[in-house]
Amino acid sequence: MGKYAVINPATGETVAEYPGATDEQIEEAIASAHRAYREWARKTTLAERAALAQKAADLMIERKEELGAIINREMGKPLDQAVGEAEFSGEITAAFAKNAETWLADEELQVEDGLRTFIRKQGIGPILGIMPWNYPYYQVARFASPNLILGNTIVLKHAEQCPESALALEKIYRDAGFPEGAYVNVFASHDQISTIIADDRIQGVSLTGSERAGAIIAEQAGKHLKKCVLELGGSDPFIVLDTANIDHAVEQAVGGRMENTGQACNGSKRIIVLDQYFDEFAEKFKAAIGGQSYENGDFGPLSSAKATETLASQVQGALDQGAEVLVGDSSPEGNRFTPTVITGVTPEMDVYSQELFGPVAQLYRVSSEEEAIELANSSPYGLGSVVICDDLERAESVGDRLDVGMVFIGAAGLEGADVPFGGVKKSGYGRELGKGGMEEFANKKLFRFAG
Repeated sequence: MGKYAVINPATGETVAEYPGATDEQIEEAIASAHRAYREWARKTTLAERAALAQKAADLMIERKEELGAIINREMGKPLDQAVGEAEFSGEITAAFAKNAETWLADEELQVEDGLRTFIRKQGIGPILGIMPWNYPYYQVARFASPNLILGNTIVLKHAEQCPESALALEKIYRDAGFPEGAYVNVFASHDQISTIIADDRIQGVSLTGSERAGAIIAEQAGKHLKKCVLELGGSDPFIVLDTANIDHAVEQAVGGRMENTGQACNGSKRIIVLDQYFDEFAEKFKAAIGGQSYENGDFGPLSSAKATETLASQVQGALDQGAEVLVGDSSPEGNRFTPTVITGVTPEMDVYSQELFGPVAQLYRVSSEEEAIELANSSPYGLGSVVICDDLERAESVGDRLDVGMVFIGAAGLEGADVPFGGVKKSGYGRELGKGGMEEFANKKLFRFAG
């Protein structure tokens, strides 16, 4: 048997195992995607492909309960959040279907010589997607759906702990009417991923994952002259400036940190609070985080024993180097990691530049706006951020100076089905979702007409 297996993180039980792909199956997957690109994608209209995507969106929503149960046992997401993810994936796919003709419309250029000139956006061929376990449907939907509408085909390698959600998605796209080869799931090994990237029929690679994985994939893609999009880690700052509503700030910080049991790339991992509000914020934040309950479904188990071991080691390392736990317990019960707040983190500590992937927040006191910005920008990551400030012009000005790809003002969780998502620095490059995400793997073909 291969490495692909469903291991329920709540119990440690191996629910099911799936064989890895053979080299012959990998070859057939690439060939099938290439055939579908030549024989289907290039011969259908944008409207026809968008209509199929709308059917896929409807199926994601129709099957949301079934889909939610799958990832609840694959990676431990609380059931209501798991069902919500499936539903949001349908909404994302529907948004691409609805907006595709507008977002991909020919772009007329005003040129010096007056000749009729425009850009037409078309597919380029089969694209490899390498997807993570933390959002098994959402990450796939925001990559695969726009590319299928654009006219690309998909070879999808999912996380090894998500075989059943991978198969469920492949079935949805087929049931929606996409032909064989348009969306192909492969239970590929790391060596086989390299083989796929090297194949001349594959025209691009999109990866959501760790910084380490991103560096490897970028190197391989660059070697073979393939476009790639990387959505990697994050250690997002949540900055509290002048505000008359500390309760709102606390509520948003808890939501931003605890979404998906803290296993979100753009989770609010570093909470940065002006000195004048710090004591009140800290007390209320501690109480709110400490009040989170596994039994009430506020959080679930971490995704795997390895994930739990890694997070526990990072927190213990911070404590050994002088950090302090304000609330929580760094000794997890199984994969259940009690929501935790640590403070007293300094630049000399390892955790200062690490991403904590789980329900652990770092709390910082700063004396000024400038110090808050400097601290926010000190991370090697640059994915998202939240700025809480009653003066919206000031909040926007602070956002201008943050080295991040996204700034949410006034609240956490302002993602949307038609809003671009992505970062800078070691958080990767490229965008997903929205118009920008739909254009990442497009051939922006120039047309010029003689006078």
